[in-house]
Amino acid sequence: MKERKLNLASVNDRLDTPTDLDPKATAEIAQELTVLLSDLLALYVKTKNFHWHVSGPHFRDYHLMFDEQSAEIFSIVDDVGERARKIGGTTLRSVGQVGKLTRIKNNDADYVGARDMLAELRDDNKALTANMRALHEKTSDAKDVTTTSMLEEWIDQSEKRTWFLYEASRNAEDAGH
Repeated sequence: MKERKLNLASVNDRLDTPTDLDPKATAEIAQELTVLLSDLLALYVKTKNFHWHVSGPHFRDYHLMFDEQSAEIFSIVDDVGERARKIGGTTLRSVGQVGKLTRIKNNDADYVGARDMLAELRDDNKALTANMRALHEKTSDAKDVTTTSMLEEWIDQSEKRTWFLYEASRNAEDAGH
């Protein structure tokens, strides 16, 4: 069987989306959106992991909160990937790429206590917020008002998740759990 070589120039031409934004800026923004997308997918899986494995006296509350938060995170995944494409970039192609790009640390432990779950997700969401703020500055400087506006909504959601996780972790500590 004859080996086929992929002509990247023709692939990139086929995936190129016209935009009036600066090409250099959109390439950087699309790459950062791809990293953000990796973070979101990793955080989604971690939040679901904790949703499935939480136990203890506040099981129902934490189980439901983790489920709500994972659904909120997942609800923006497609928007992030599509935004990278709308501005002329490309985005994720595999789970392996998610693993290479994400800044969210895996937690493969057999058991994680509820208080530790809350703290870890709180810190992950807080870091996600900081990363989105940095990207917001770049999109604003590039006059990419759409991505900037979207990031403002996502930052607000991430801040709310951080707040809820913080308050729940304080309550878990106060109750001695």
